[in-house]
Amino acid sequence: MVLDPQAKVLLVQMEAAGSPPLESLPPAEARQAFRALEGSSNEHLESVAKIESQRIPGPNGDIQIRVYTPEGEGPHPAFVFFHGGGWVIGDLDTHDNICRSLTNLANCVVVSVDYRLAPEHKFPIPIEDCYAASQWVFEHPSELNIDADKIAVGGDSAGGNLAAVVTHLAKERGTPKLSYQLLFYPSTDFTRETESMQDNAEGYFLTKDSMIYFRNHYLKNQEDARNLLASPLLVEDLSELPPAMVVTAEYDPLRDEGEAYANRLQGAGVPVILKRFEGMIHGFVSMADKLDKGKEALQFAADSLRNGFEKVK
Repeated sequence: MVLDPQAKVLLVQMEAAGSPPLESLPPAEARQAFRALEGSSNEHLESVAKIESQRIPGPNGDIQIRVYTPEGEGPHPAFVFFHGGGWVIGDLDTHDNICRSLTNLANCVVVSVDYRLAPEHKFPIPIEDCYAASQWVFEHPSELNIDADKIAVGGDSAGGNLAAVVTHLAKERGTPKLSYQLLFYPSTDFTRETESMQDNAEGYFLTKDSMIYFRNHYLKNQEDARNLLASPLLVEDLSELPPAMVVTAEYDPLRDEGEAYANRLQGAGVPVILKRFEGMIHGFVSMADKLDKGKEALQFAADSLRNGFEKVK
């Protein structure tokens, strides 16, 4: 396949804007640059029946969440969402568009989690926040008007990594009960350089250099890269995890590790839908207002969420 024409136009526009590479900026400035970039995808936001923000307790202090509730009486299924951004950038606002779309398309409550970011809060603090938020959602179904038997977790990129790790912790600890996982182009292995990382090292939005930048800010040392809570692909036993949908993009450095994780899950007996979007780049789901395949991926993901919830007995 060749690069999708819409993605090509978008990449040309980004290059013409002349913004410095994220990896050349201190984290605070990189966050501002990312907010500005993602803000251009939030100009025409979908309406949602109700959106509320609140703070919930966590092991490292209170965690900010944003709760999106669809039309209807409920109780609704729930999707706990962790945003991408390399564990360093991104926030509730940068991924507001994805959360709104999935709330409406999947007819579920979406709980977006503003976990603490590196390098101020290095590994494993973001994981601890995400697990705590998932457990809190499970323990407060009446407050959220949700069905505690129908809770999924998911996220994009770094958020996909965090969601995958949360499912392992939930399995290990016996709680919360999770019925599905939705992973958009997740990072799953810090220990090796894949073919897709080499082939798509630069020129396709996410670069190899930016992944190095994120890794160095997130992990405390090289030993952390081999920690199973950082690299879930290294977990030996992937059985008895929630059914999964994994979305990848052809021109994405993270493509191969996302697909390897999906294949490992399937090999362990976990029901998996793996969908590669040809011609797409990393982050394309966030760019759904500009990329038709981003819209298609959101609909595909929402359908998989609905089906996953419906299979819960």
